[in-house]
Amino acid sequence: MQDAPEGSKSGRLVELALAFLRLGATAFGGPAAHVAMMEEEFVRRRRWLDHATFLDMFGATNLIPGPSSTELALMVGLFRAGHLGLLVAGASFIAPAAAFTTFLAWSYGRYGTLPLAVAITKGLSPVVVAIVVQALLALAPKAAKTNALRVVGVAAAVAIVAGAPELAVLAGAGLVGILLARPPAKDPGASLLLFGAVKAGATTAATPTGVFLVFFKIGSVIFGSGYVLLAFLRADLVTRLGWIDERVVLDAVAAGQVTPGPVFTTATFIGYLIGGVPSAIAATAGIFLPGFLVIALSGTLVPRLRRSRAAGGFLDGVNVASLSLMVTVATQLGRAAIVDAVSGLLFFAALVALLRFRVQATWLVLAGALVGAVRAFV
Repeated sequence: MQDAPEGSKSGRLVELALAFLRLGATAFGGPAAHVAMMEEEFVRRRRWLDHATFLDMFGATNLIPGPSSTELALMVGLFRAGHLGLLVAGASFIAPAAAFTTFLAWSYGRYGTLPLAVAITKGLSPVVVAIVVQALLALAPKAAKTNALRVVGVAAAVAIVAGAPELAVLAGAGLVGILLARPPAKDPGASLLLFGAVKAGATTAATPTGVFLVFFKIGSVIFGSGYVLLAFLRADLVTRLGWIDERVVLDAVAAGQVTPGPVFTTATFIGYLIGGVPSAIAATAGIFLPGFLVIALSGTLVPRLRRSRAAGGFLDGVNVASLSLMVTVATQLGRAAIVDAVSGLLFFAALVALLRFRVQATWLVLAGALVGAVRAFV
């Protein structure tokens, strides 16, 4: 794993803030797309990280609860500028998404529907798929670096498609990686840091404090995709507390999907509808805080794990399984996004622009949004 670059600490913080504010404002498409855009930004363009370091970070985020792409942003910030960098990167990545989602919640509360953002995603989605494919082409050779790891990756993909729990597949691939590494008996095994479940407490009133505690609990125990988040939101907010109804949960998840940045800003949307801006802030802080705490406490563990042969093998297995998960997500995105000649043309044009002309992903995202907006009115 390479060392963090030298330079002015304040200068690195400014770079982190500007980079993640831009990503937070333009990174549409969910975690797989966010990871792809970060790979393009920090590995290819800025060269802050090499592919091996990036893969280790990505693999580690899949083993802890919370939003994986946000946790990857936190790890990049920690690597680049220490714990203050972690705070700057995370806040900068979350803030634009939270602002967009709050606006959607205000619009929804006033008019009862979401604006044309859903239609615009028809132009964004094919571009997002191309960005993910580009990242996979770059990362796959680094992760599947032996025939044995390639077999692990294929087996992981088959298991995921068959419906096996994502965390179980990742942990299983990590254990196989340990066996492939053949460490001496004295080597320490890999360890998983799981943030324990935190009960929301007796407070059930829809106050900002009550909202914070509920979303902190959710952020502490949730693994997986936005669909898993949907299940947690329904169980706590609809069934147990009765704060919102089923339709609001579905519309909130849709809002998180159609806005840039972390999908978990679904919490911002719901918090605003429950209690305005104070509860929106409380919900956002609650669902993201566990990730900040876990990465702050465990982020430096990743390079130490890599120095152990057994733990390094564990990371190798997790990394290749994480990419298998990313492939299955990209396939699902592709099926949903490329549905006609225009979307197919957008996908291939974006892929050529990325691979042949090295066009920055941000500009392609904006172009896709423009095409989607035009199509919405045609």
